Order: sequence, then structure tokens, then C-alpha cells
Amino acid sequence: MCTKPGDVHRERALRLLQTHGGEYASLTAAAEAVAKQVGVGKESVRRWAVQNQVDTGQRPGVTSEESAEIKKLKAENRQLREDVAVLKAATTFFAGELDPRNR
Repeated sequence: MCTKPGDVHRERALRLLQTHGGEYASLTAAAEAVAKQVGVGKESVRRWAVQNQVDTGQRPGVTSEESAEIKKLKAENRQLREDVAVLKAATTFFAGELDPRNR
């Protein structure tokens, strides 16, 4: 299920690595060969392969799902901080309006 234009290239590259990756001395060498076939940078293919290994549990690290959740939570946290700042400003304003000394 491709959601971004690069996903087609990523999926093809990962399939090629899975099928032919064992024919190369290293992941870097395999990534370089696959990158030429797919038409993307070798570092992109290497990073996709590493992230795929993390996502499938073959390598330690932060999975794509966890990374997306962290990004979502950071955005939500930022929004909540902005909301709190607005509420604090409103509280200060209305407290001043209700103060009998200001009449």
C-alpha cells in the first residue's frame, strides 16, 4: 500500500535486496547494485534496508511505527503547550478585569 511516491521504489528495492542480497559481500554492496536498478541513491536503499531490519526485529532500534507515534506525540505535546499558554494569558487578562481596583 503505497502512500508516498518513494514507496514504490522502496518496496521494489527491498524485494530485490531480499531476493538477491545474499549474492553480495555486504549490505552496502547489495544496496549499491539495487540502487542502480531502481534508480535511487545507494544510501537511500541502505537506510531502507536497515530500517526494514529494525521493523522486522532483525536489528535493534526504533521501528517506523514507534517513530511515527513519537512524532505524533511531540506534535500533540506542542499543541497542548500552546493551548496552556493561551489559557494562562486569558486567565491573567480576566483576573485583571475582575479586580475591583481596576474599576
